[in-house]
Amino acid sequence: MTSADMVLPPQDDRTLPAVVLKDIDTRPLEQALTELQLLVEQAGHVIVVCSRATPTAVQRRLHTLRSLLESDRIALFTPDLPPLGLAALVRQLRQLASCDLGPGVLASAGRLLVHYIHSGALLASVARLDRVPVDLKQHARSWVPGSQFAVLAHPQPQLVRLGPEAKLDGPEFGTWMLVAKGQLQSDWVTSTLAPSWNVQGLRETPLPAESPGWWGTGKLIEFCTYLPDLSVLYQLVTSVRRGACHWCGIEVIGDRCVFCSATPPVPEGHPLAQRA
Repeated sequence: MTSADMVLPPQDDRTLPAVVLKDIDTRPLEQALTELQLLVEQAGHVIVVCSRATPTAVQRRLHTLRSLLESDRIALFTPDLPPLGLAALVRQLRQLASCDLGPGVLASAGRLLVHYIHSGALLASVARLDRVPVDLKQHARSWVPGSQFAVLAHPQPQLVRLGPEAKLDGPEFGTWMLVAKGQLQSDWVTSTLAPSWNVQGLRETPLPAESPGWWGTGKLIEFCTYLPDLSVLYQLVTSVRRGACHWCGIEVIGDRCVFCSATPPVPEGHPLAQRA
């Protein structure tokens, strides 16, 4: 991780700690390079999870470090999730890291588990929200004093003005909910949304520092649902077909290697192979 406030408390006694690459964009390049190289030597493989709300300078520095190390043992993972949902995903990967999964499968698991996270927020304004479609009428209503909006960013964008009949499409399987309160006073998420989604448990956590920038306002309450049980996560990951990367040989889930970024070669006789 690149931010300490994105590291959630352990979900169980097997959850491994996360390493935070602090001030990666402001420290001397040589110092950051040495730190990342040491991590690779100690762990064998490193999965760096970074929010898309992270400053561009941080993301550029990460790519620079990976290029300088010329290593296929560093995976850079930037899923399209709001900060709180991303923090929940990272904790799931920390849980799975205690299991008998290879580094390629573990890194690939993030792409799989992201589909089981519902992530959104209750906002006082959508005037500066640019990560979820906002129509002109909703934009105009955001200037009305007292207006609030329930927004789902993932897995399918949805935005409704808060009212007696306001609802968001939730998961169709059992989950827990994580709530992080910003500068907005409301109990709608915990008293209305959580019961309507039939969540099995609810926890509160501090709001990530990147959340106001992601949602366009500090007057918000961010929430996400996730699968908390390690046994369920492990079953999901191990039930998916695995394959070996044709380039670096590491075992992965899916067609694209998370470490060397190679994709499977085009089979002979395929139209693309013929054009090549």
